[in-house]
Amino acid sequence: MDLVTKVNEFLAQKKLAVIGVSREGDKVSNQVVKNLRRKGYQVFPVNPKADQIDGETCYPSVAGLPEKVGGVVLVIPPEETEKVVRDLDEFGIKRVWMQPGAESFDAIEYCESKGINAVYGNCIMVLSKNIDNSRGL
Repeated sequence: MDLVTKVNEFLAQKKLAVIGVSREGDKVSNQVVKNLRRKGYQVFPVNPKADQIDGETCYPSVAGLPEKVGGVVLVIPPEETEKVVRDLDEFGIKRVWMQPGAESFDAIEYCESKGINAVYGNCIMVLSKNIDNSRGL
């Protein structure tokens, strides 16, 4: 699957989780959440060490989300990404976006071997800049 197809498939999801949202509101992970919400996505922040971030509910894991999501953005260290993609696969989540710095060869290889749509090497805020409620590039 080419990059444009992968990106469009990911961005077509209406409900997304962002794993690695920081308790400090000015980090890239927090900007990703705000950016996606401005574009009309329902976004669930995930951080096992926070109940709330910026006054909004934060979830300890994907297992703790109140609803199923269509995709997950990872803003975590590569060694965590390797574990998380396996967990996501167990939950049936087949769309993962590894923000720059979160990707690892092992995680990418795992996703490819399991048929998981993995976008990596690109920032979701950059590739979604022209997205509005119609979604897609």
